Parts: sequence; C-alpha cells; structure tokens
Amino acid sequence: MAPISQFVNLTKVYGAEALNRFNMYTSIAVNGQAADGYSSGDAIRAIREVAASTLPQGYGYEFAGITREESQSTNTTVIIFAICILLIYLILSALYESFLIPFAVILSVPCGLMGSFLFAKTLGLENNIYLQTGLIMLIGLLSKTAILLTEFAVERRASGMSLAAAALAAAKVRLRPILMTALTMIFGLLPLVFSTGVGANGNSSLGTGAVGGMLIGTLALLFLVPSLFIVFQYLQEKIRPVEINSHPDWAIQAEIEENEERKKQNT
Repeated sequence: MAPISQFVNLTKVYGAEALNRFNMYTSIAVNGQAADGYSSGDAIRAIREVAASTLPQGYGYEFAGITREESQSTNTTVIIFAICILLIYLILSALYESFLIPFAVILSVPCGLMGSFLFAKTLGLENNIYLQTGLIMLIGLLSKTAILLTEFAVERRASGMSLAAAALAAAKVRLRPILMTALTMIFGLLPLVFSTGVGANGNSSLGTGAVGGMLIGTLALLFLVPSLFIVFQYLQEKIRPVEINSHPDWAIQAEIEENEERKKQNT
C-alpha cells in the first residue's frame, strides 16, 4: 500500500456542501407563500414585478412545481375562453338558423358573472380555483335560461306575434320555471356559503360565487334577454324576413288571440 500523498497534493479549501442546478444553471431555491387575502396568481405577479426591477444583469428566475404549471397555463386561459365562446356561438347559430340571435344569449351571461364577482368582493373572498369552478357551472345554468327564453320568443314570433309581444309572452311563460330553478339552486348552496371548519374557505368561495351569480344573473336575464331578442330579431328580419307559421299549436294560437283581444279592448 502506498500513501496518496505520493501521487497528489492535498489542499484544504472551503466550498458549498451541495450545488443546486435548475435547467443546467446554478440556482438557489426560494420558497414562499402568499399572504392572507391574496391568491397564488397575485403572488406570481408580485414575484415577476420584483424580479424585473431588482435582479442584476445576468440573473434570472424560473418557477418550479405546481407554480410552474400555473404560470404556464394562465397565459392560455383567454385563448381557451375565446375558443369556447366561438364554439357556443356556432352551435347557437345552427340552433336558431341565424348569426344574430345567438348574441341575445351570449351577451346576457356576463351579468351573472358580474354578480358572482360582486358577492365574492363583498365577502372578501379571492378569485381562486373554487370560485372559477362555480363560474363554469354558472355559465351553463344562465345560458340554459337565456336559451329557453329565446327559443320560446322565436316560436311565438314565427307564429305571427309582434316582436314585443313574442318577447313578453316568452318571459311570462318561462317566469315560474326559471324562478323555481334559480331558487332551488340558491337555497341548496346556502350551506356552502355559511360553511365553517376544515375546507370552509373553498366551500364558501364556490357557494358564494354560484349564489351571487345566480341571483343577479336570473333577475337580469328576465329583463335583458327579451330586450336583446327584440333588437337582434329586428336586425335579423332586416336581412331575412321571418316566415310566419300558418298552423301554430293551440297554446301559441291562444296567446295570439288573447293579445288581439287585449288590443281591441284597449282601442
């Protein structure tokens, strides 16, 4: 056996016990957590702003783990929503055989979303994944309500009613089912709004967003959708006149006769 000093010179130096690397670059791992009242998206934006203003030349930063996935997926949210709106518009255009009437449905949905964010802001809740899940559910329910109103109005307009009479008749006929659906959902989600204990923040965010959006959205849709229908149906008839159905069903015929009788009494 030979001593190692016969082959090399040993010199004592001081250095890091371990070197961390990220994407082949020397790195330092920094962990953080968002403060109370701020979401992970707010924390990501704050990190980007601070890094852009304070990091010296030659230094950079990257997110890792779940934060990396969130930062990469956030940029595609607007694109995904735009594609979804386009597909919904094409489906409604095929349903109504019109490129204008679907706007009466699409333009009415943001009223419900406004109510959802308003309630969340009032109760001091953040825009988290639970609130966004409730928004997806809310969009479907409000769209269903707007589609029902528009469908009934289109049928009555095709039966010979005027634009205003068709919109008013659709709102009157669908008022009770719409209110029953909305109130059932609102009362069913109230336990989530006032939940306590483990997971209360997520339950409260989901319930508050859905209840607020359903309450404000339903009240707005009952007045907004008939008005939008009158506007876009009028524009549609300027392009292509409506074909009057010479044999409407008995329910629509009774409404037409009732409206005509009411006009005679008023005159």
